[in-house]
Amino acid sequence: MNKNNYAIIMAGGIGSRFWPISRSSHPKQFIDILGTGKTLIQNTYERFLKVCPQENIYVVTNENYTKLVKQQLPDMADGQILTEPVMRNTAPCVAYGCFKIESLNPEAVIVVAPSDQQILDEEAFVNAIEKSLQTAASTDSLITLGIKPSRPDTGYGYIQYTDLAINQDFHKVKTFTEKPTLEIAKTFIQSGDFLWNAGIFVWSARAIVKAFGRHLPEMHEIFAEAKPVYNTEEEKSYIHKAYQQCINISIDYGIMEKADNVYVLPSAFGWSDLGTWASIYDLAEKDYVGNAVIPSEKVIMYDSSNCMVNVPGEKLVILQGLHDFIVVESNNTLLICPRDQEQNVKQVVADVKAKFGTKYI
Repeated sequence: MNKNNYAIIMAGGIGSRFWPISRSSHPKQFIDILGTGKTLIQNTYERFLKVCPQENIYVVTNENYTKLVKQQLPDMADGQILTEPVMRNTAPCVAYGCFKIESLNPEAVIVVAPSDQQILDEEAFVNAIEKSLQTAASTDSLITLGIKPSRPDTGYGYIQYTDLAINQDFHKVKTFTEKPTLEIAKTFIQSGDFLWNAGIFVWSARAIVKAFGRHLPEMHEIFAEAKPVYNTEEEKSYIHKAYQQCINISIDYGIMEKADNVYVLPSAFGWSDLGTWASIYDLAEKDYVGNAVIPSEKVIMYDSSNCMVNVPGEKLVILQGLHDFIVVESNNTLLICPRDQEQNVKQVVADVKAKFGTKYI
């Protein structure tokens, strides 16, 4: 295994769209949300063990989740768990991990990925990552993985690519588009040159450090000045102070949409970003009338169809006459809402917080 291969797992989000199962104290990346026996971050970590030495895998997470990371990934050393004092989106997270790795190994090539995605074809995923790492090591390119779309989905960002390519696999990116309307998404699918944005990036340490210098120079300065303290006892306190100076910006908007050396690898490996209950419903096993029940031991359903049910295993639940609903219970909270209105969950969380404080959040 190539000792220059590194991985950064981004695990700082709170997953509010999966409330009430995902809570600020225990967000979705630390939950076995699909009922597989492993949490999402455990699955992500095990995938990267196939492309990186164990000691080259880093997790960037909120300071409050350090204990959860240690519990679920006990093989990780303390120095591999990089903590953020505040949420500042993905650009500072990526900068921290990549600048630290670059200080350790200037020859490093790095894959950056979220902690909460589902990958069904792990062999195809590993092949795509390895191919991207090899290309990033030999070029000055910033690589993103694009998923061949199967439907005009309005929940994903899109990447448009051109015929220009490094080789037959990596195509130059033309545009990034955030979540489009259904009509625009349909035109994207029909055109044939758009991919879903998986939020998975691959680059050399040198290329991404240079990109920060060009497109986010103030953030570059913050993390470049930290070089003397990386991998010392002063690192945590220094970085936690430095984070207060960072603007809140995504790596997509801060660098990927501005750089002229961005390439995409069209990929197909059974990907889902698990962003909503609808994505869980799509992946879950269903009964003959379309009900997905996790766990299913003590749930009885009469005249009900196409429901997504996630309740505590010890609770007896009887549902009758319910069609196309989400039923979720956790944290002394019960949520029942139509499946086609699940986009309102984030607003519900905000309303609950305003009315009851953080007790149920």
